[in-house]
Amino acid sequence: MALLMLLRTSSRTGHDHTVVAIFARCVAALAMAGMSAFAKAAGKAGASPMEILFFRSALALPVVVIWVLLGPGLRALRPNRPSAHLSRALLGLTSMSIMFYALSLLSLADAITIFFIAPLIATCLSALLLGDKVGVHRWAAIGAGFLGVAVVMLPGSSHSALSLWGMSVAALGALLMAGVTITLRQLGQSEHEAATVFWFTVSGTVVMGCLYPFFFHPHGLSTWLLLVGVGCAGAVIQICTTTSLRLAPVSLTAPFDYTQLFWASLIGWLIWSDVPAISTIIGGCLIAGAGLYTLYRERLQRQAIMSMPPQ
Repeated sequence: MALLMLLRTSSRTGHDHTVVAIFARCVAALAMAGMSAFAKAAGKAGASPMEILFFRSALALPVVVIWVLLGPGLRALRPNRPSAHLSRALLGLTSMSIMFYALSLLSLADAITIFFIAPLIATCLSALLLGDKVGVHRWAAIGAGFLGVAVVMLPGSSHSALSLWGMSVAALGALLMAGVTITLRQLGQSEHEAATVFWFTVSGTVVMGCLYPFFFHPHGLSTWLLLVGVGCAGAVIQICTTTSLRLAPVSLTAPFDYTQLFWASLIGWLIWSDVPAISTIIGGCLIAGAGLYTLYRERLQRQAIMSMPPQ
């Protein structure tokens, strides 16, 4: 019922439902940590990243269709740039596969901490590829974020060769996810958000569905339930993130994404008895602080642009 209410709320325009937007973002963060935990457990039980990604897409598709029908309608699904949607799908599916693989190699807290470098990499790419102006404050924040990654990856008693490999895989996934962010910005200039969400979900379902027979493994009931959990959590993320973006500025709601670090640490401790290393805690604080400061500076920049008198 709560998700249906969010779906209906997301179809309204012209109102600043700030509280609902923040609540939706917090739920999305919890669902993201939950999906990561389901994916990690499924991977440990023998499910391949391709299988996990198929369930992530296929079970989210009906939710996306309902959201489209309740909100923008089928006309919004017409793609103006099909090739751009294809590029976004290939990049997105590759990054998600790599990130699911990283989850099988790392503790939940370590993996999600590394994933959070993606927004900082996206800021770098936006300066290099899109010509966005990035001032000294944001470059300093980006440097602090990368320092945080280096701290997390410091060799120590809790970091074996396998976990260092996993961190490298997670960093690659974050890099590709940053590329997805840049692609989404470009798509946003010509495509309705419903088209972007719908065609990516369809692409994931179709592509992974075609590949599924090659990666299929027989599983026990508990593993199938974990895969279903991945899909259901993915659907919750889809609803709540889209609702949040529609109801409030991303600069206001995005900071609540960092609650994932708390949930990931808690879930990892409860299920796998993983206690985050000191290096993970310090590095995570650096990455989160850098991300939050970057968002703050971007918000100031947008406010300055909006306050400029028309030419």
